[in-house]
Amino acid sequence: MDLTQLLAFTMQNNASDLHLSAGSPAIIRVDGLMKRVKGDSLSSDDIRTMLYSVMSEDQRSEYEKNMELDFAIALGEKARFRVNGFTTRLGSSAVFRTIPSVVPTMDELELPAVMSRFAELEKGIILITGPTGSGKSTTLASMVNHINLHHSKHILTIEDPVEFFHSSKKSLVNHREVGTDTNSFARALKSALREDPDVILVGEMRDYETISLALTAAETGHLVFATLHASSAAKTIDRVIDVFPSGDKEMVRAMLASSIQGVVAQTLLRRVDGGRVGAFEILVGTNAVRNLIRENQIAQMYSMMQTGSRYGMITMEEAVSNLLEGGVIDKDEARRTLLRTSDESDGEDDEYASASLGGAKMGDDDMGSVDMDGGSSKKGSGGEGYSF
Repeated sequence: MDLTQLLAFTMQNNASDLHLSAGSPAIIRVDGLMKRVKGDSLSSDDIRTMLYSVMSEDQRSEYEKNMELDFAIALGEKARFRVNGFTTRLGSSAVFRTIPSVVPTMDELELPAVMSRFAELEKGIILITGPTGSGKSTTLASMVNHINLHHSKHILTIEDPVEFFHSSKKSLVNHREVGTDTNSFARALKSALREDPDVILVGEMRDYETISLALTAAETGHLVFATLHASSAAKTIDRVIDVFPSGDKEMVRAMLASSIQGVVAQTLLRRVDGGRVGAFEILVGTNAVRNLIRENQIAQMYSMMQTGSRYGMITMEEAVSNLLEGGVIDKDEARRTLLRTSDESDGEDDEYASASLGGAKMGDDDMGSVDMDGGSSKKGSGGEGYSF
């Protein structure tokens, strides 16, 4: 089985990911559901051959040395894929994440209106958070695209690897890839402050030094977009602060309070009519929110979002309820999302989600299968319109 055929098949089925694992047939993820591609199981040698066909010699050496590697590839002009090659007990494996060649607009992604205001800001930091595969990169790409289309600015992105490529339009866009164009996020951020950027996109804030430099950049008059892995807006604030040693926490709370413009915690839900839609919890950096951060009153953030709708704030529960009331999602999907994003995964949350959604009961997701020649079987067949 040819890798090019598998990648083309992945795109044709609007799949977000292609999984290659030794001892299993190829698997694609459509609208969040895993589907086996009908065909023979792949061996470790099959997968290694596929990976090596799209790797450079340096990448092959790094993969053999470290047993894992992140990189990106293009399939003609149709699409790009973010690739993670890794090793399991059965041998070589890989995941190919689809990156659309055309950057979707904020309207196409149905982003809340406040996010266009975030993109119009001159300085400060915007944090986009959520689990892996929740569309964070696509949301950021649409915000960068908005700036690129409407403003004359210098946009600098630092990513590992570069996902969406933006051609310079009204703005000048420069992409830097960690490992290829720079040695680390931290070194690239230090250098960025001397490269006259207006907007800096940090692919992921992973460590103390990167977070510290991103906050410094936001404080010194730059607009910084960054991603984190966190389940809620309040937990995002906690996570940023917790990275720093005890003696520095008061200082970082003051830095974050002065620079925070917004936090967006997002997740993807399956639409009733096929495809996926985003649900967004939004915290806006009002004076009251800044004071809560400064005074270490993070626990009060949730009530602040409940009463801050006039600023564009919304809780995840309210966002999911709005989608449910609008008929975009069903009760099973709403309940599943509330359970997944709740602060504490205990019985009380289960009862809360069930009660708040009228006692809906979750169904089991069965892994379906799909034929390379067209057609699918079993339940869970995805529809058109993959949103992220």
